[in-house]
Amino acid sequence: MPRPKRCRRICAYPDCWSFSPDTSAEHETVLLMLDELETIRLIDYHNKTQEECAAIMGVSRATVTGIYDSARRKIADALIHAKRIRVTGGAYRMDAVPAAAVLQEKGENIMRIAVTYENGMVGQHFGRTEQFKIYDIEDGEVKSSQVIDTNGTGHGALAGFLRAAEVGTLICGGIGMGARNALEEVGIRLLPGVGGDADETVRRYLTGTLDYDPDTECHHHEHEEGHVCRHGSCGSNGCRQ
Repeated sequence: MPRPKRCRRICAYPDCWSFSPDTSAEHETVLLMLDELETIRLIDYHNKTQEECAAIMGVSRATVTGIYDSARRKIADALIHAKRIRVTGGAYRMDAVPAAAVLQEKGENIMRIAVTYENGMVGQHFGRTEQFKIYDIEDGEVKSSQVIDTNGTGHGALAGFLRAAEVGTLICGGIGMGARNALEEVGIRLLPGVGGDADETVRRYLTGTLDYDPDTECHHHEHEEGHVCRHGSCGSNGCRQ
């Protein structure tokens, strides 16, 4: 049985999550993991050595070498053969944000929905949600679901986590403008103003009978959600040059 991968620390979510050749044709897709992108960002863009990159990411130099080589091969493959690059999860961590690696791999025909989750119900404060329940949908039916802890991370990092987990739609209760902006920025459809049982909520969504209020806002924690945090922080490592 293979040993589980150690989570690699990343310092920022990307601003762009996919890259496509400038043609109208359909393209094969290369999946570039967030830890692979991080080695490109640190070594090729920020001019870090592999030793420095390893220290920042919290892994050995040998591990960084393997990740970096894989990333460069994937990028070369995409450039040479005109393939699309899609940035997705992987074995990573960002401060208290959970790793998308705990989620099963999302298939090409799967729609992924997240619901703010609290004791089986739709959580009512996005910025303070401690759990998401994530549903994988295929052919209009729930194929699997999983509850993921967030450790109460702020809205900007939560938006990045949901995007890294390839969530396309979020159902929630109240949500502030900062969180709305963060979700819009990463391209996640928002269905706010929803309450009740989480599983039943998803069933109503799939049958087209879900009632939601697009104007719902949460002002109770607005002091926490007034600033849009687009990226994580690297603390004292200095890799946000």
